[in-house]
Amino acid sequence: MLTRCLQLRIASAALAASLAAASVMAQPVEHEQPAEPQRSDAAHPIGEIGRLITAAAGGATLTIKAGVYREHLRIDKPLTLVAEGLVVLDGDSSGDIVEITAPDVTFRGFTIRNTGIDLDKENAAIRVLAPRATIEHNTLEDILFGIDLREAPDSRIIGNRIGGKNLDIARRGDGLRLWRSDRTLVERNSIHDGRDAILWYSTGVVVRGNTALDCRYGLHLMFSDDVHIVDNELARNSVGIYLMYSTGVEIVGNRLLRNRGPSGYGIGLKETDRFSVRDNLLIGNRSGVYLDGSPFTAAQPGEFTGNTLAFNDVGFTFLPSAKGNEISGNNFIDNIDQVSVSGRGTLAANAFWKGERGNFWSDYSGYDQNNDGIGDFVHESQTLFENLLDKQPALRLFLFSPAQQAIEFVGRAVPAVRPEAKFTDEVPLMRPVAVRPEMRSSQGDGVPLFGAGVLLTLAGVGVVISIRERSSTISVIPAVRAAGGLA
Repeated sequence: MLTRCLQLRIASAALAASLAAASVMAQPVEHEQPAEPQRSDAAHPIGEIGRLITAAAGGATLTIKAGVYREHLRIDKPLTLVAEGLVVLDGDSSGDIVEITAPDVTFRGFTIRNTGIDLDKENAAIRVLAPRATIEHNTLEDILFGIDLREAPDSRIIGNRIGGKNLDIARRGDGLRLWRSDRTLVERNSIHDGRDAILWYSTGVVVRGNTALDCRYGLHLMFSDDVHIVDNELARNSVGIYLMYSTGVEIVGNRLLRNRGPSGYGIGLKETDRFSVRDNLLIGNRSGVYLDGSPFTAAQPGEFTGNTLAFNDVGFTFLPSAKGNEISGNNFIDNIDQVSVSGRGTLAANAFWKGERGNFWSDYSGYDQNNDGIGDFVHESQTLFENLLDKQPALRLFLFSPAQQAIEFVGRAVPAVRPEAKFTDEVPLMRPVAVRPEMRSSQGDGVPLFGAGVLLTLAGVGVVISIRERSSTISVIPAVRAAGGLA
């Protein structure tokens, strides 16, 4: 009898142990990989356009008649879908709307609206999972994620308008996302009220002629090399362009305007290598350029030339880890703090001139006796209040106050308290460097931000800079008497 009872107890314990193990194995496990795309045809019935896709032969062109279609599409063969008139795909607030799983698909001219709002599943208006897709001239409204490319190289994203949902910025999705999508062309798209436009592990991408307004990051690069960022307008975001851990990036001819979020950088670079930043307008940002550990190696100096930095709180912000940059031929115009060092350290490892060419500084107090366009004295930053401001940002409260004027007076009158120069420009320019005659937004007219604009008279050269609230328009118009090669 005792043996029988013991056997029953052992069996009961074994059963309880196996049930407990099964319960543990059934618990969900979190993964860091991107969410698995939701299959549109599995979650939703096939509609009219879906039946046309099913019946079509590979390589066919389908012209979709105007109307509102409440369906979700999965394109699993090479096709061209073209909207004739106003064709609306309404997702009815659920899931993804268009999923492309075959190569060589063209999707043109549709209005897509009303995705789901599941951030875990990353509900998207258009998700592309195959190479050589062409997504052009579509309008995306009330969407969580906009256009999401995953391992879709050699694709073309052209002329789309992407607008996010009315959500807090932390709950929004990315307007545009490229994941391992090399050699993609992103051109003439407009993104507003999204989270980021982001490139992950994507090489050889061209980003040209786009606008990003009222987002978190206008453009964000992570581990993406040999990217060309040309002639884009990024305004009213938290950050305009931010590069991280990327190599061989060119940023040329862009307009970075009023990016004033918690970070507020026009252009930020973190541990980025072999980069060139040329001929950009950086106006009204909290910090025009932010440098952290860039360039990352000594392979090539960081290049900054031909840029205009005006009316920013800070023109350039350096972390002490930023070394090996060459900053020449730029305009520094009326930034509250032209150059700032964030943290302990100096800028000795960065050069503010190259050869016989420095920068134009609106606060340069020297003169040019021989009229060769180069100041006869070096330009040094030895402002006492500015130096204190770098160490104690809370002093910004006293900007333009009598307290600031008193501190500046003490700095000039008592050499013993004058700080060492943060940087030196050995060959400062007396006239602004050449800029484009006009850099204008495509967003239309708006309400002026600074009244009728700001008129600068700089060494005999008039430059009108007009910033518009709604359009973020920038116009740089030279005076009739164009000096110093002003275009």
